[in-house]
Amino acid sequence: MHYSVKVDPDTSQRYLAVSVRGQDLLKDSLLNKGTAFTEEERDAFGLRGLLPDHVSVIDSQLDRVRTQLDLKPDPIQKNIYLSGLQDRNETLFYRFLIENLEEVVPLVYTPVVAEACRHWSRLYRRARGVFITPKDRGRITTLLRSRPTREPGVIVVTDNERILGIGDQGAGGMGIPIGKLALYTAGAGIHPANTFPISLDVGTNNEELLNDPLYLGLHEPRLRGDDYWSLIDEFVEAVTEVFPHSLLQWEDFGNKTSFRNLDRYRDRLASFNDDIEGTAATVVAGLLVAMRELGTSWPDQRIVIAGAGSAGIGLARTITAAMRGSGMTEADARSRIYLTDSKSLVNEDRTDITEEKRVWAVERERMAGWGVTGSPVLAEVVRNVHPTVLIGLSGQAGLFGKEMIRDVADAVERPLIMPMSNPTNCTEVLPADALDWTEGRAIIATGSPFEPVVRDGRTHQIGQANNMYIFPAMGLGTLAVQASRVTDGMFLAAAETLADAVDPALSAAGALFPSITDVREVSRALAVAVGQQAIAEGVADEQEDVGALVDDLIWFPEYIPFRPA
Repeated sequence: MHYSVKVDPDTSQRYLAVSVRGQDLLKDSLLNKGTAFTEEERDAFGLRGLLPDHVSVIDSQLDRVRTQLDLKPDPIQKNIYLSGLQDRNETLFYRFLIENLEEVVPLVYTPVVAEACRHWSRLYRRARGVFITPKDRGRITTLLRSRPTREPGVIVVTDNERILGIGDQGAGGMGIPIGKLALYTAGAGIHPANTFPISLDVGTNNEELLNDPLYLGLHEPRLRGDDYWSLIDEFVEAVTEVFPHSLLQWEDFGNKTSFRNLDRYRDRLASFNDDIEGTAATVVAGLLVAMRELGTSWPDQRIVIAGAGSAGIGLARTITAAMRGSGMTEADARSRIYLTDSKSLVNEDRTDITEEKRVWAVERERMAGWGVTGSPVLAEVVRNVHPTVLIGLSGQAGLFGKEMIRDVADAVERPLIMPMSNPTNCTEVLPADALDWTEGRAIIATGSPFEPVVRDGRTHQIGQANNMYIFPAMGLGTLAVQASRVTDGMFLAAAETLADAVDPALSAAGALFPSITDVREVSRALAVAVGQQAIAEGVADEQEDVGALVDDLIWFPEYIPFRPA
């Protein structure tokens, strides 16, 4: 590393002992202060003549960022500008992000990041993270050592196959680990030097990319089979050797690989899959808040999940675990959950479903009396199940049509409708439509951000079931106690703590999640709960004060004095 944090023994002032100078210092995004370098720092680090004369304070720089951002005409241009700022001055970038979370998070992550990934090769400006391809067999350990020697706290890795709702984006999927890690820092305070994005570029089956002369990724069909799994094995071995104390997040892998990665490696290193576990914990938190607001409990619920991919199956797993925790039996819990995929209800008569889906197959007895010929499609499931909760994880825009929503509302006074698919143009139903078709009775939570809906003089808050409430805190809590693995119990502890963080006034207005502006405070509470649960389950050593350990890891972006190392 080019710096280390020290404390002056005479004044007790914190400072950075920095070993680089001049242009090298200005080019280091973790160290660069731009025009905020003091007169003393300019003399000490050879910056005279390299900067304008005036010494700025960070507030003036933030005003300049605001001016430039407001000049950008559309969200993708704003994303490009903010990415450039991150590449130049990470302290300023994160300070602006933290002070403008509600506005800026959608620009650096979903929904705008989907468009950035789609055009990644044409927007490419600067390398960030590490790209690993099948050509790198036998040297992955060396590639991982190419970063500065400090061990990263959190690694986010993707093989780019299922990027949000837009599918295989090849090397362009790198935008997702970069965006996720920005939220680890903004949401939970994990220092950006302790984050590491990785793309496993195993090729792509996206013909548009393969035919694009500007595409920067591996120009080969996507790697499959034993060759793929041996590459993943080598990657995991390299991570455990080079960064043995880090947390690994699997991100946006395909349905066929995500569960195998999670189940195969979760006992070898602290790791989790946000699509499977983070989404599920977020939704369960929303369900807990809704039940509190409605005065109901788990045994009262009938849950239809449209989408039986990794997120849908992961959600079914977590809901079942939460139900068991409330005293229900496994069989009783499963009897309240119905999954559908793009074809029909996942049920025991189907021969075309994977083993992961078959675990959730509905028995014939549960469909008795439906009067349906063949395997029931989603509309028929809704009409017969009368769900109290309808969740969309399908990626199919408009899947929840008017008739379907009215079927839900005819049977349930206050249904919970959660169109979770990202980005915005993939949402299963628009909140305004769902409220209109239920005469304003539905409680709505979405995956992407939506403005409040005013209907008949009442303002309905639309809560965003944003995984940002879960995964940064999961990282912070895991690192604070140095947990050896991430457990289902840790996710349930996070979900329950998130639900407790929702003010009753918010839930009364329809919002099932806290304001995004409170994410740092909420993340701290979740991280403490996660750390305590890890200790209770024996995957971390006993600690006297988990809160203090969490606080020691939380970084706030501000300039502190530099001194030559």
